[in-house]
Amino acid sequence: MKPWTKAVRIAKSMPDLVIGKGKLAGKGVYASRDFKRGEVVIKYNLKPLTQEEFDALPKKERWFTHKHRGQIFLYLEPERYVNHSKNPNTYQDLKTKCDIASRDIKKGEMITCDATKDDI
Repeated sequence: MKPWTKAVRIAKSMPDLVIGKGKLAGKGVYASRDFKRGEVVIKYNLKPLTQEEFDALPKKERWFTHKHRGQIFLYLEPERYVNHSKNPNTYQDLKTKCDIASRDIKKGEMITCDATKDDI
């Protein structure tokens, strides 16, 4: 069975994605339609945190935080479940807070990024 067959459709704000099985906390994000190269795949839904809020997070929630230009952000769904790949199909645009398709992405394909570029 393919990992997206029992997937959960994401909120109306991102109807083109589903959350299914993956390697990040057991979840991954999948395309529910084809995306063309250069198209916005995910618009981040980031929550800025103070150091005190970060310190109060449960350990497992800290997996979903990254620091951008000195500010700690908690990644929400679906972007928190985008899996890392050495050959990702999206790249991060931290100015517009989006993942952009770096190549054409087919329906059912897992959305991936280069997580080594998350913390700047």
